[in-house]
Amino acid sequence: MDKEHASAPSSQRPLSPDNGGIYIHIPFCKQACHYCDFHFSTNFKKKTELLDALAVELAMRSAEFKGTTVATIYFGGGTPSVLSVKEIGKLVNTVYTHYKVEANPEITLEANPDDLSKEKLRELSASTINRLSIGIQSFFEDDLKLMNRAHNSQQAMECLFGAKAYFDNISIDLIYGIPGMSDARWLKNIETALEFNIPHISSYALTVEPKTALKAFIEKGVVDDVDDETAQRHFEMLNNTLTHAGFTCYEISNFGKPGFFSKNNTAYWQQKKYIGIGPSAHSYDGNRRGWNINNNSKYINALAQRQLPIEIEELTLKDRYNEYVMTGLRTIWGVSLSKIEGDFGNTYLDYLMQQANKYLEGHLLYLDGDTLLATKKGRFLADGIASDLFMLNLSGT
Repeated sequence: MDKEHASAPSSQRPLSPDNGGIYIHIPFCKQACHYCDFHFSTNFKKKTELLDALAVELAMRSAEFKGTTVATIYFGGGTPSVLSVKEIGKLVNTVYTHYKVEANPEITLEANPDDLSKEKLRELSASTINRLSIGIQSFFEDDLKLMNRAHNSQQAMECLFGAKAYFDNISIDLIYGIPGMSDARWLKNIETALEFNIPHISSYALTVEPKTALKAFIEKGVVDDVDDETAQRHFEMLNNTLTHAGFTCYEISNFGKPGFFSKNNTAYWQQKKYIGIGPSAHSYDGNRRGWNINNNSKYINALAQRQLPIEIEELTLKDRYNEYVMTGLRTIWGVSLSKIEGDFGNTYLDYLMQQANKYLEGHLLYLDGDTLLATKKGRFLADGIASDLFMLNLSGT
Protein backbone atom coordinates (compact mmCIF):
# COMPACT_ATOMS: atom_id res chain seq x y z
CA MET A 1 0.00 0.00 0.00
CA ASP A 2 1.10 3.57 -0.69
CA LYS A 3 2.23 4.83 2.72
CA GLU A 4 0.74 8.22 1.99
CA HIS A 5 -2.72 6.67 2.18
CA ALA A 6 -4.72 4.69 4.67
CA SER A 7 -7.93 2.74 4.56
CA ALA A 8 -11.13 4.37 5.70
CA PRO A 9 -11.77 3.99 9.45
CA SER A 10 -14.32 1.30 10.19
CA SER A 11 -16.68 3.93 11.63
CA GLN A 12 -16.60 5.72 8.30
CA ARG A 13 -17.36 2.81 6.01
CA PRO A 14 -20.05 3.25 3.30
CA LEU A 15 -23.53 4.00 4.58
CA SER A 16 -26.37 1.50 4.35
CA PRO A 17 -27.84 1.28 0.82
CA ASP A 18 -31.28 1.73 2.41
CA ASN A 19 -30.34 5.18 3.74
CA GLY A 20 -30.63 8.46 1.90
CA GLY A 21 -30.37 12.17 2.42
CA ILE A 22 -32.48 15.28 1.98
CA TYR A 23 -30.90 18.53 0.86
CA ILE A 24 -32.95 21.72 1.36
CA HIS A 25 -31.81 24.78 -0.59
CA ILE A 26 -32.47 28.15 1.06
CA PRO A 27 -31.94 30.68 -1.78
CA PHE A 28 -31.47 33.85 0.24
CA CYS A 29 -28.36 35.87 1.12
CA LYS A 30 -27.83 39.25 2.76
CA GLN A 31 -25.39 40.18 0.01
CA ALA A 32 -23.70 38.60 -3.01
CA CYS A 33 -20.18 37.21 -2.59
CA HIS A 34 -18.03 38.19 -5.55
CA TYR A 35 -17.05 34.60 -6.40
CA CYS A 36 -20.42 32.87 -5.97
CA ASP A 37 -22.46 31.45 -8.84
CA PHE A 38 -24.95 29.49 -6.72
CA HIS A 39 -28.64 30.32 -7.00
CA PHE A 40 -29.71 32.92 -4.42
CA SER A 41 -31.56 36.21 -4.01
CA THR A 42 -30.87 39.20 -1.79
CA ASN A 43 -34.59 40.05 -1.92
CA PHE A 44 -36.43 38.44 0.99
CA LYS A 45 -39.94 39.58 0.04
CA LYS A 46 -41.04 36.10 -1.02
CA LYS A 47 -39.37 34.23 1.82
CA THR A 48 -42.61 33.07 3.46
CA GLU A 49 -44.07 31.90 0.15
CA LEU A 50 -40.88 30.05 -0.68
CA LEU A 51 -40.74 28.29 2.69
CA ASP A 52 -44.34 27.17 2.16
CA ALA A 53 -43.36 25.85 -1.28
CA LEU A 54 -40.44 23.91 0.22
CA ALA A 55 -42.85 22.18 2.58
CA VAL A 56 -45.17 21.32 -0.31
CA GLU A 57 -42.31 19.86 -2.35
CA LEU A 58 -41.15 17.78 0.61
CA ALA A 59 -44.61 16.30 0.96
CA MET A 60 -45.10 15.69 -2.77
CA ARG A 61 -41.81 13.84 -3.17
CA SER A 62 -42.01 11.53 -0.17
CA ALA A 63 -42.96 8.58 -2.40
CA GLU A 64 -39.48 8.74 -3.91
CA PHE A 65 -38.11 7.60 -0.56
CA LYS A 66 -40.43 4.64 -0.10
CA GLY A 67 -38.24 1.99 1.51
CA THR A 68 -35.51 4.55 2.20
CA THR A 69 -34.63 5.89 5.63
CA VAL A 70 -33.47 9.50 5.91
CA ALA A 71 -30.02 9.55 7.53
CA THR A 72 -29.10 13.17 6.81
CA ILE A 73 -30.90 16.48 6.44
CA TYR A 74 -28.78 19.30 5.09
CA PHE A 75 -29.75 22.98 4.88
CA GLY A 76 -27.63 24.61 2.17
CA GLY A 77 -27.83 27.76 0.13
CA GLY A 78 -27.69 30.60 -0.17
CA THR A 79 -27.48 31.28 3.53
CA PRO A 80 -29.80 29.04 5.58
CA SER A 81 -28.81 30.80 8.80
CA VAL A 82 -30.87 33.84 7.74
CA LEU A 83 -33.91 31.74 8.72
CA SER A 84 -35.24 31.81 12.25
CA VAL A 85 -34.91 28.67 14.34
CA LYS A 86 -38.71 28.37 14.20
CA GLU A 87 -38.67 28.43 10.38
CA ILE A 88 -35.94 25.79 10.28
CA GLY A 89 -37.87 23.67 12.76
CA LYS A 90 -41.02 23.71 10.63
CA LEU A 91 -39.10 22.28 7.67
CA VAL A 92 -37.47 19.60 9.81
CA ASN A 93 -40.89 18.68 11.20
CA THR A 94 -42.20 18.38 7.64
CA VAL A 95 -39.48 15.84 6.89
CA TYR A 96 -40.41 13.84 9.99
CA THR A 97 -44.09 13.97 9.04
CA HIS A 98 -43.66 12.57 5.54
CA TYR A 99 -40.49 10.43 5.69
CA LYS A 100 -39.04 7.63 7.74
CA VAL A 101 -36.11 9.15 9.63
CA GLU A 102 -33.45 7.20 11.49
CA ALA A 103 -33.09 7.58 15.25
CA ASN A 104 -30.17 10.02 15.23
CA PRO A 105 -29.92 11.69 11.84
CA GLU A 106 -27.19 14.17 11.03
CA ILE A 107 -28.94 17.55 10.58
CA THR A 108 -26.61 20.22 9.27
CA LEU A 109 -27.15 23.95 8.96
CA GLU A 110 -24.87 26.04 6.78
CA ALA A 111 -24.34 29.35 8.55
CA ASN A 112 -22.51 32.63 8.17
CA PRO A 113 -20.64 34.05 11.17
CA ASP A 114 -22.65 37.28 11.22
CA ASP A 115 -25.85 35.27 11.81
CA LEU A 116 -24.49 33.30 14.75
CA SER A 117 -25.15 35.54 17.73
CA LYS A 118 -24.96 33.97 21.18
CA GLU A 119 -28.76 33.94 21.32
CA LYS A 120 -29.07 32.30 17.90
CA LEU A 121 -26.52 29.65 18.85
CA ARG A 122 -28.34 28.92 22.09
CA GLU A 123 -31.63 28.52 20.21
CA LEU A 124 -30.04 26.30 17.57
CA SER A 125 -28.48 24.07 20.21
CA ALA A 126 -31.95 23.47 21.66
CA SER A 127 -33.33 22.57 18.21
CA THR A 128 -32.90 19.45 16.07
CA ILE A 129 -29.80 20.95 14.37
CA ASN A 130 -26.80 18.93 15.55
CA ARG A 131 -24.11 20.03 13.10
CA LEU A 132 -22.99 23.49 11.99
CA SER A 133 -21.13 24.22 8.76
CA ILE A 134 -19.79 27.75 9.13
CA GLY A 135 -18.65 29.78 6.12
CA ILE A 136 -15.52 31.38 7.58
CA GLN A 137 -13.58 31.38 4.25
CA SER A 138 -10.72 33.41 5.80
CA PHE A 139 -9.76 34.94 9.12
CA PHE A 140 -8.21 37.95 7.37
CA GLU A 141 -10.05 41.17 6.65
CA ASP A 142 -8.43 41.79 3.23
CA ASP A 143 -9.58 38.40 1.95
CA LEU A 144 -13.12 38.86 3.25
CA LYS A 145 -13.41 42.29 1.64
CA LEU A 146 -12.09 40.97 -1.70
CA MET A 147 -14.74 38.23 -1.62
CA ASN A 148 -17.46 40.64 -0.38
CA ARG A 149 -18.34 38.45 2.57
CA ALA A 150 -21.06 39.73 4.91
CA HIS A 151 -18.93 39.15 8.02
CA ASN A 152 -15.60 40.49 9.22
CA SER A 153 -12.60 38.76 10.78
CA GLN A 154 -13.69 39.61 14.34
CA GLN A 155 -17.10 38.00 13.75
CA ALA A 156 -15.35 34.92 12.33
CA MET A 157 -13.45 34.46 15.59
CA GLU A 158 -16.33 35.34 17.89
CA CYS A 159 -18.80 32.98 16.27
CA LEU A 160 -16.40 30.04 16.68
CA PHE A 161 -15.90 30.82 20.36
CA GLY A 162 -19.69 30.85 20.72
CA ALA A 163 -20.34 27.78 18.59
CA LYS A 164 -17.83 25.69 20.54
CA ALA A 165 -19.82 26.34 23.70
CA TYR A 166 -22.92 24.70 22.23
CA PHE A 167 -21.84 22.27 19.47
CA ASP A 168 -19.27 19.49 19.20
CA ASN A 169 -19.89 18.72 15.52
CA ILE A 170 -18.68 21.83 13.70
CA SER A 171 -17.26 22.24 10.22
CA ILE A 172 -15.79 25.39 8.75
CA ASP A 173 -15.15 26.40 5.14
CA LEU A 174 -11.83 27.91 4.11
CA ILE A 175 -10.84 29.17 0.66
CA TYR A 176 -7.27 29.05 -0.67
CA GLY A 177 -5.63 30.42 -3.80
CA ILE A 178 -7.13 33.88 -3.19
CA PRO A 179 -5.31 36.59 -5.19
CA GLY A 180 -2.79 38.24 -2.90
CA MET A 181 -2.90 35.47 -0.29
CA SER A 182 0.66 34.61 0.69
CA ASP A 183 1.72 31.15 1.85
CA ALA A 184 2.21 32.58 5.34
CA ARG A 185 -1.32 33.99 5.44
CA TRP A 186 -2.79 30.70 4.24
CA LEU A 187 -0.85 28.75 6.86
CA LYS A 188 -2.08 31.16 9.53
CA ASN A 189 -5.67 30.51 8.42
CA ILE A 190 -5.16 26.78 8.89
CA GLU A 191 -3.41 27.22 12.23
CA THR A 192 -6.19 29.50 13.50
CA ALA A 193 -8.78 26.85 12.63
CA LEU A 194 -6.71 24.26 14.51
CA GLU A 195 -6.52 26.51 17.57
CA PHE A 196 -10.31 26.23 17.84
CA ASN A 197 -10.08 22.42 17.71
CA ILE A 198 -12.61 22.25 14.88
CA PRO A 199 -13.15 18.56 13.95
CA HIS A 200 -14.03 19.08 10.27
CA ILE A 201 -12.73 21.47 7.62
CA SER A 202 -13.98 21.85 4.06
CA SER A 203 -11.53 23.77 1.92
CA TYR A 204 -11.75 24.80 -1.71
CA ALA A 205 -9.58 26.58 -4.25
CA LEU A 206 -11.04 29.90 -5.31
CA THR A 207 -12.44 29.43 -8.80
CA VAL A 208 -13.45 32.13 -11.25
CA GLU A 209 -16.96 31.40 -12.47
CA PRO A 210 -18.58 33.09 -15.48
CA LYS A 211 -20.95 36.00 -14.82
CA THR A 212 -19.58 36.67 -11.34
CA ALA A 213 -18.25 39.96 -10.02
CA LEU A 214 -14.85 38.32 -9.49
CA LYS A 215 -14.69 37.40 -13.18
CA ALA A 216 -15.46 41.01 -14.15
CA PHE A 217 -12.87 42.41 -11.73
CA ILE A 218 -10.17 40.13 -13.14
CA GLU A 219 -11.05 41.02 -16.73
CA LYS A 220 -10.83 44.72 -15.86
CA GLY A 221 -7.51 44.26 -14.08
CA VAL A 222 -8.93 45.35 -10.73
CA VAL A 223 -8.04 41.99 -9.16
CA ASP A 224 -5.20 39.63 -10.10
CA ASP A 225 -6.22 36.35 -11.67
CA VAL A 226 -6.04 33.15 -9.62
CA ASP A 227 -2.88 31.11 -10.03
CA ASP A 228 -3.05 27.32 -10.36
CA GLU A 229 0.47 26.79 -8.99
CA THR A 230 -0.36 28.82 -5.90
CA ALA A 231 -3.58 26.88 -5.41
CA GLN A 232 -1.77 23.55 -5.68
CA ARG A 233 0.89 24.70 -3.23
CA HIS A 234 -1.81 25.86 -0.79
CA PHE A 235 -3.58 22.50 -1.11
CA GLU A 236 -0.36 20.65 -0.29
CA MET A 237 0.18 22.89 2.76
CA LEU A 238 -3.40 22.22 3.85
CA ASN A 239 -3.12 18.47 3.38
CA ASN A 240 0.22 18.18 5.17
CA THR A 241 -0.78 20.39 8.11
CA LEU A 242 -4.17 18.80 8.70
CA THR A 243 -2.88 15.25 8.28
CA HIS A 244 -0.21 15.98 10.90
CA ALA A 245 -2.99 17.32 13.17
CA GLY A 246 -4.96 14.06 12.98
CA PHE A 247 -7.37 14.79 10.14
CA THR A 248 -8.13 12.43 7.27
CA CYS A 249 -8.54 13.87 3.78
CA TYR A 250 -11.49 11.61 3.01
CA GLU A 251 -12.38 13.64 -0.09
CA ILE A 252 -10.20 16.19 -1.85
CA SER A 253 -12.00 19.15 -0.26
CA ASN A 254 -13.06 17.53 3.02
CA PHE A 255 -10.94 16.83 6.07
CA GLY A 256 -12.33 15.21 9.20
CA LYS A 257 -11.14 13.83 12.48
CA PRO A 258 -12.22 10.27 13.38
CA GLY A 259 -15.97 10.16 13.96
CA PHE A 260 -16.53 13.56 12.35
CA PHE A 261 -16.67 12.82 8.64
CA SER A 262 -19.76 14.52 7.23
CA LYS A 263 -22.40 11.83 6.69
CA ASN A 264 -24.04 14.10 4.13
CA ASN A 265 -20.84 14.63 2.15
CA THR A 266 -19.88 10.98 2.43
CA ALA A 267 -23.25 9.93 1.01
CA TYR A 268 -22.74 12.17 -2.03
CA TRP A 269 -19.31 10.80 -2.78
CA GLN A 270 -20.46 7.22 -2.27
CA GLN A 271 -23.38 7.85 -4.66
CA LYS A 272 -26.16 7.33 -2.15
CA LYS A 273 -29.70 8.42 -2.92
CA TYR A 274 -30.72 11.97 -2.09
CA ILE A 275 -33.60 14.35 -2.78
CA GLY A 276 -32.87 18.03 -3.44
CA ILE A 277 -35.64 20.37 -2.29
CA GLY A 278 -35.90 24.00 -3.41
CA PRO A 279 -35.01 26.11 -6.45
CA SER A 280 -31.85 24.87 -8.25
CA ALA A 281 -31.56 21.81 -5.96
CA HIS A 282 -30.34 18.55 -7.52
CA SER A 283 -31.49 14.99 -6.82
CA TYR A 284 -30.07 11.52 -7.51
CA ASP A 285 -31.42 7.99 -7.14
CA GLY A 286 -28.67 5.91 -8.73
CA ASN A 287 -30.27 5.79 -12.16
CA ARG A 288 -31.59 9.32 -12.66
CA ARG A 289 -30.55 12.86 -11.90
CA GLY A 290 -32.97 15.71 -11.44
CA TRP A 291 -32.64 19.44 -11.03
CA ASN A 292 -35.21 22.00 -9.99
CA ILE A 293 -35.83 25.28 -11.79
CA ASN A 294 -33.48 28.02 -10.57
CA ASN A 295 -36.05 30.80 -10.36
CA ASN A 296 -37.74 31.56 -7.04
CA SER A 297 -41.00 32.95 -8.46
CA LYS A 298 -41.45 30.13 -10.99
CA TYR A 299 -40.64 27.59 -8.28
CA ILE A 300 -43.23 29.07 -5.92
CA ASN A 301 -45.88 29.26 -8.63
CA ALA A 302 -45.34 25.66 -9.74
CA LEU A 303 -45.66 24.28 -6.20
CA ALA A 304 -48.77 26.43 -5.60
CA GLN A 305 -50.32 24.40 -8.45
CA ARG A 306 -48.94 21.16 -7.00
CA GLN A 307 -46.54 20.75 -9.92
CA LEU A 308 -42.92 19.71 -9.46
CA PRO A 309 -40.63 22.16 -11.32
CA ILE A 310 -38.00 19.52 -12.03
CA GLU A 311 -36.16 18.16 -15.06
CA ILE A 312 -35.09 14.52 -15.08
CA GLU A 313 -32.17 12.89 -16.87
CA GLU A 314 -31.94 9.12 -17.22
CA LEU A 315 -28.32 8.09 -16.71
CA THR A 316 -26.81 5.70 -19.24
CA LEU A 317 -24.36 2.98 -18.28
CA LYS A 318 -21.59 5.23 -19.56
CA ASP A 319 -22.88 8.14 -17.45
CA ARG A 320 -22.91 6.01 -14.32
CA TYR A 321 -19.40 4.70 -15.00
CA ASN A 322 -18.02 8.19 -15.55
CA GLU A 323 -19.65 9.49 -12.39
CA TYR A 324 -18.39 6.60 -10.30
CA VAL A 325 -14.83 7.14 -11.52
CA MET A 326 -15.03 10.89 -10.90
CA THR A 327 -16.38 10.58 -7.36
CA GLY A 328 -14.28 7.58 -6.44
CA LEU A 329 -10.92 9.12 -7.28
CA ARG A 330 -11.71 12.15 -5.11
CA THR A 331 -12.09 9.98 -1.99
CA ILE A 332 -10.22 7.57 0.26
CA TRP A 333 -12.62 4.85 -0.91
CA GLY A 334 -11.27 5.00 -4.46
CA VAL A 335 -12.55 3.07 -7.47
CA SER A 336 -13.28 -0.61 -6.91
CA LEU A 337 -12.18 -2.72 -9.87
CA SER A 338 -14.59 -5.51 -8.92
CA LYS A 339 -17.44 -2.99 -8.89
CA ILE A 340 -16.40 -1.73 -12.34
CA GLU A 341 -16.38 -5.29 -13.64
CA GLY A 342 -19.60 -6.30 -11.92
CA ASP A 343 -21.64 -3.16 -12.66
CA PHE A 344 -20.25 -2.15 -16.05
CA GLY A 345 -18.48 -5.19 -17.57
CA ASN A 346 -15.03 -6.18 -18.79
CA THR A 347 -15.00 -3.64 -21.61
CA TYR A 348 -15.16 -0.82 -19.07
CA LEU A 349 -12.62 -2.47 -16.76
CA ASP A 350 -10.12 -2.99 -19.59
CA TYR A 351 -10.59 0.60 -20.75
CA LEU A 352 -10.14 1.95 -17.21
CA MET A 353 -6.86 0.10 -16.66
CA GLN A 354 -5.56 1.04 -20.10
CA GLN A 355 -6.23 4.72 -19.45
CA ALA A 356 -4.96 4.54 -15.87
CA ASN A 357 -1.64 2.94 -16.77
CA LYS A 358 0.27 6.18 -17.44
CA TYR A 359 -0.94 7.62 -14.14
CA LEU A 360 0.12 4.47 -12.30
CA GLU A 361 3.55 4.73 -13.90
CA GLY A 362 3.69 8.44 -13.04
CA HIS A 363 2.78 7.74 -9.39
CA LEU A 364 -0.38 9.84 -9.55
CA LEU A 365 -2.54 6.74 -9.07
CA TYR A 366 -1.84 3.50 -7.25
CA LEU A 367 -3.53 0.15 -6.67
CA ASP A 368 -4.34 -1.02 -3.16
CA GLY A 369 -5.49 -4.55 -3.82
CA ASP A 370 -8.73 -4.23 -5.79
CA THR A 371 -8.96 -0.45 -5.44
CA LEU A 372 -7.62 2.35 -7.65
CA LEU A 373 -6.75 5.49 -5.70
CA ALA A 374 -5.03 8.83 -6.16
CA THR A 375 -1.64 9.23 -4.50
CA LYS A 376 -0.86 12.24 -2.36
CA LYS A 377 0.74 13.84 -5.42
CA GLY A 378 -2.27 12.98 -7.58
CA ARG A 379 -5.04 14.22 -5.27
CA PHE A 380 -5.06 17.83 -6.40
CA LEU A 381 -5.15 16.61 -10.03
CA ALA A 382 -7.85 13.99 -9.45
CA ASP A 383 -10.57 15.72 -11.46
CA GLY A 384 -8.34 16.03 -14.51
CA ILE A 385 -7.15 12.44 -14.17
CA ALA A 386 -10.72 11.21 -13.83
CA SER A 387 -11.78 13.03 -17.00
CA ASP A 388 -9.07 11.13 -18.87
CA LEU A 389 -10.50 7.86 -17.56
CA PHE A 390 -14.03 8.69 -18.72
CA MET A 391 -15.64 6.49 -21.33
CA LEU A 392 -16.49 8.90 -24.14
CA ASN A 393 -17.23 6.81 -27.21
CA LEU A 394 -18.98 3.52 -26.64
CA SER A 395 -22.08 2.84 -28.68
CA GLY A 396 -25.19 1.28 -27.23
CA THR A 397 -24.74 2.67 -23.71
